[in-house]
Amino acid sequence: MKRKDFLLSTIPAAAILPEVINGYSVKAFNSNSPLVQALMRGTTLTDHVLVIIQLSGGNDGLNMVIPVDAGYANYVNARSNVALPQNKVLPIAGVTGTGIHTAMTGLQSLFSEGKAKVIQAVGYPQPNFSHFRATDIWMSGSNSNQEVYSGWAGRYLNYEYPNFPTGYPNTDMPDPLAIQIGSSTTLTSQGSAANMGMSITNPTTFYNLISGTIDPAPATPAGKELTYIRTVNQQTQQYSTVIKAAANAVTQQGTYPANNSLGDQLKIVARLVSGGLKTRVYMVNFGGFDTHSVQVNAADTTTGNHATLLQRVSDAIKAFQDDLKQMGVEDRVVGMTYSEFGRRIKSNSSTGTDHGAAAPMFLFGSKIDPGMLGVNPTIPANASVNDNIPMQYDFRSVYATLLEKWFCLDKTIVDSLFPPNINAQLQSLPLIKAGACNTVTPPAPGNDEVLITNRANPFTSSTTIVFKTQGGRTFIQVIDTLGRMIKVLIDIDYPGPGTYTVPF
Repeated sequence: MKRKDFLLSTIPAAAILPEVINGYSVKAFNSNSPLVQALMRGTTLTDHVLVIIQLSGGNDGLNMVIPVDAGYANYVNARSNVALPQNKVLPIAGVTGTGIHTAMTGLQSLFSEGKAKVIQAVGYPQPNFSHFRATDIWMSGSNSNQEVYSGWAGRYLNYEYPNFPTGYPNTDMPDPLAIQIGSSTTLTSQGSAANMGMSITNPTTFYNLISGTIDPAPATPAGKELTYIRTVNQQTQQYSTVIKAAANAVTQQGTYPANNSLGDQLKIVARLVSGGLKTRVYMVNFGGFDTHSVQVNAADTTTGNHATLLQRVSDAIKAFQDDLKQMGVEDRVVGMTYSEFGRRIKSNSSTGTDHGAAAPMFLFGSKIDPGMLGVNPTIPANASVNDNIPMQYDFRSVYATLLEKWFCLDKTIVDSLFPPNINAQLQSLPLIKAGACNTVTPPAPGNDEVLITNRANPFTSSTTIVFKTQGGRTFIQVIDTLGRMIKVLIDIDYPGPGTYTVPF
């Protein structure tokens, strides 16, 4: 646990003695202390978790979030062979003129509970229509005409946990920084020097891990590479211990939909969050959205391949959110969906849709500011095969808002995590409920109450620290004037309130 965690959230009395060696007596600081702010810099106070759901293939956002206002006629005219009947579109609580796909009843219920938000027409200037390049752009947070070799979440984690993987895991951060459920860690979690995440290949691998079944380890003859692999492998073995402990701490979970690979992945995430991992970012993937043909059943456009995909996404998210609530951790978790691009406004002759530009994103969680951001996209009366949904919101603004309003970073730090030419474009969007970064508060003694002092003062070789605590876990460490930790004096549980002493 980091110094800030003891200072601001988990203990009934905390103290820092920055100048005790020079003979000064101090009070326990609150979060407004410049010294505490300096100590916390780079290790932001939060126990929040972000779950990123990648809908691979380029999801057709216009058949997922559907205009049912005056623009519906143009929607049908542009894609008559795939359009949903207006009376089958599911309404969104608190939103008029817009609905979601018939199959997404689970997500509809989350809107009704105030736990979901849709952001209309998310994209970026000069969109790229290649699956691979567009995915890189979304994962790195770059512009379409520049290549960035680190991921937006990786840069954030690199800021919070510098020098990774050297020195990790450690007592401050014994858990994986990010977990990707998939065959390999993605660019999203790539830091400046190393990938900040670890991969769990699939749900089978996870259950093999917690049951003690060992997968064969890869080998390589290259010396430098082998050294690195061994380092990572050693970390993985250490991480496997904490993952098993977190998983085994949860003995009962909610019901998830059968034959739903996204649900299988989210069930693991819920189990690890509830089990106590400090991991901040989880990434899962659900594919199949490259629907160039047979996107719908011609006889009933509310059914077909796309409908099946959207139902699985919706049902999995609903089960996940309910599971988090049942386990008492839903206030710590926010989820988001994204796809590397949307589809064209006009459908093709194969009852499908082709690669397009902007598309809606979903956010979900109990701390989401619910409803809809943006307006229904403008659809031309006579859309051509080249027409795209015009962008309303830059996807980097979504990322930046989550970093600022969910992960509680100062905006200047957020700006520094994106390429310089993007900073001016970043907006702070109304995505998270107000006060989400104020839910963990420091102990609140009276302004004049001295929680800690020392006798003798000044001293040359020894002194006695006298402190008050309300009981429970109490932590005292000695910090010098440069912010370096000299000694941990107390890190134990006390049976009740009182005044105690410890020699130094």
